[in-house]
Amino acid sequence: MADTIKVACIIGPDFEDVEFRKPYDAMKEAGYDITLIGRKAGEEVEGKRGTEKVRTDAGIDEVNPKDFDVLFIPGGYSPDNLRADERFVRFVSDFDRSGKWIAAICHGPQLLLSAGLVEGRTLTAWRTVQKDLELAGANVEDEPVVVDRNWITSREPGDLEKFSRAVVERVKEAPRRAGFRVEEQPAVH
Repeated sequence: MADTIKVACIIGPDFEDVEFRKPYDAMKEAGYDITLIGRKAGEEVEGKRGTEKVRTDAGIDEVNPKDFDVLFIPGGYSPDNLRADERFVRFVSDFDRSGKWIAAICHGPQLLLSAGLVEGRTLTAWRTVQKDLELAGANVEDEPVVVDRNWITSREPGDLEKFSRAVVERVKEAPRRAGFRVEEQPAVH
């Protein structure tokens, strides 16, 4: 299908199980094609709670942001692990530069921080990450979901229903293929 929305999900060890599963299922139910991207293809990655084990579809060296419409970054310890790898940081930076949707929950915004993207942006994250974002020049709102231009961010598992709904609804409203720019709009929550 030419009009299928393609999602890149970057994932590493100790991701927050439910923060992966609920949005993943919501996007799958909406008909999105999701590629799990890890350090290498075929790698088995386990969530920090041990309730989820997934096998990556592709390695970070095999993918290009141009081939996807949405970047999904689940929380847990995965984002902190991945941001130590410059290949993931570069992928996030390139994705943002394209203006495509980025959906990050909990510790997911740590990758946005490591990519040097948060200054002047409005977002939310897990409470211990919020101060780091503020110190880097971000406007942090302690809300279940914050949308700022092409970013959809959320705080924690308790926000998952609102986050999943926002991701599916916002992405359906926007053009889907590479090269679109999300209009600059004030942040909403």
